Amino acid sequence: MKINSYFSDFLSDIRLTSSQKEDLKRGHETLRRRLNEYDDLKSIIVSTFLQGSYRRATAVRPLNGKRADVDIIVVTNLDRYNLTPQEAINKFIPFCDKYYKGKYKLQGRSIGIELSYVDLDIVVTAAPSEVDLAALKSRSVTTDLMLEDFGGNYEWRLSKGWSEPDFHKGYVYLSESVRSEPEWKINPLWIPDRDAEEWVETHPLEQIRWTRDKNKNTNGHYVNVVKALKWWRTLKLTNLKYPKGYPIEHMIGDCCPDNITSVAEGVCKTMEAIIAKYQIQHLLGTTPVLPDRGVPTHNVWKRVSPDDFAEFYESVQEYSKIAREAFEADKLKTQVTKWRELFGEKFPPYEGNEEEESKSRNLTAPLGGFTPRKESSDVTPKRFA
Repeated sequence: MKINSYFSDFLSDIRLTSSQKEDLKRGHETLRRRLNEYDDLKSIIVSTFLQGSYRRATAVRPLNGKRADVDIIVVTNLDRYNLTPQEAINKFIPFCDKYYKGKYKLQGRSIGIELSYVDLDIVVTAAPSEVDLAALKSRSVTTDLMLEDFGGNYEWRLSKGWSEPDFHKGYVYLSESVRSEPEWKINPLWIPDRDAEEWVETHPLEQIRWTRDKNKNTNGHYVNVVKALKWWRTLKLTNLKYPKGYPIEHMIGDCCPDNITSVAEGVCKTMEAIIAKYQIQHLLGTTPVLPDRGVPTHNVWKRVSPDDFAEFYESVQEYSKIAREAFEADKLKTQVTKWRELFGEKFPPYEGNEEEESKSRNLTAPLGGFTPRKESSDVTPKRFA
């Protein structure tokens, strides 16, 4: 058993379960259907689509009794020049009272709904530009599929000709005409910020597209590196409020090298890159500024205090040494033991035979040296490979 198969089992155990995915699907489909059928909202809703870690395939299984969550963008034709953020949100309160009374609360930039089986976030946007309307109604935007559902033969694209693959077919592929079709360059959307009493820009579709491209550049390992490190953060840094969620994912994206050949390599080199890239901020006692993918004027780390950043950084320093030892160890048992120090009991225990592995190493090792692991891995589940 090679280390990649251990990672495969580990990732299977930290991904959302089939049951959790079904709950999310049931929750967001019901919500979107009710929104589209609600008489007082029919005339203002242009489109709805999913965003967040669920859509990007970077979500991990919630711990400590928490529920899985999904964000639903509701594109409207509301005029942000004539409505305050509170007035825009108020238009959705009768709907929430009818279907989710006692289960929702107004948040700074969204309406949070807590059900017994799933959490939902409604994110209302103002009217998009006329040139973006067709794109925002297209199937490439409104699809329910996650990035992880696709493989090399069929990728998600933000373009007019893209459609969902037919899962009844044994083999599916994206036509060359759609692959070569230019993608839409959609403008950021505007969402109401009730706390700041202003409309602010957001660009979830650009975050999805960036994640798709990064995953391709890392041989399909990026979303799994994100999941592994988000799991490490949740498991090991329990007293740290920030950073969490997307800010962590964003930093991983900035630091994960392209062309990695395994999740193990990605985790090890990403932690080391974080240490190198943000050394100055740590020395100066400041927090790094990480511009958002689609709205560069937004700093996605603005909530993180210098003290929280320092604690996070020093934890990365501590555990990166373990990751390097795990990555370079020649014995499988040592690799497994070290990775379990990072990822806890979800990483499978060693199940091999040390004597047989020693014989194997002696047969394959060059004289006087360590044999680097060259195995490749593909630990990403795909519905449409």
